[in-house]
Amino acid sequence: MAVRHRVIGRSRAAVWTVLANPRLYGDWVTGVASTRPIDEHWPAVGTALAYTVSVGRWSYEGHTVVRCHEPPGRLELEAHSGRLGTARIGIELRPWGEHTLVIVDEHPLRGFGGTVHAAPLEVFIQLRHRNLLARLARTVERNTPAAPAAPGTTAAA
Repeated sequence: MAVRHRVIGRSRAAVWTVLANPRLYGDWVTGVASTRPIDEHWPAVGTALAYTVSVGRWSYEGHTVVRCHEPPGRLELEAHSGRLGTARIGIELRPWGEHTLVIVDEHPLRGFGGTVHAAPLEVFIQLRHRNLLARLARTVERNTPAAPAAPGTTAAA
């Protein structure tokens, strides 16, 4: 099971705002070229988001279904990737002072990916998550205002 974390310099509400916006997924999910909501109530449980993955001239259409929705702390998704099967992606947001600790937990769930799950796949997922969390931090920081500095402190440079 691949688990990775990162502190993002925004509140949980700010991070949740980005997670709840289906049009921003392509900005932070690694490997996704585009996304579009299938259901208008994303991210309610059972709603889905369509995505396109592009690698060179090859592209693939898939979809992700919301399995757990507990704003502003937890979102669990099941990504459907055709013959590769599905993966469970859990995203947890914990308050970390004035910031947010984001924990991503992903593992193959059904199908071929779950059958052949081994150490090399874990390495790939860890690298993917490192990039995903960096992109999520940039997307949150670009799309939400910074919290004002507490009295008696100076803002970070």
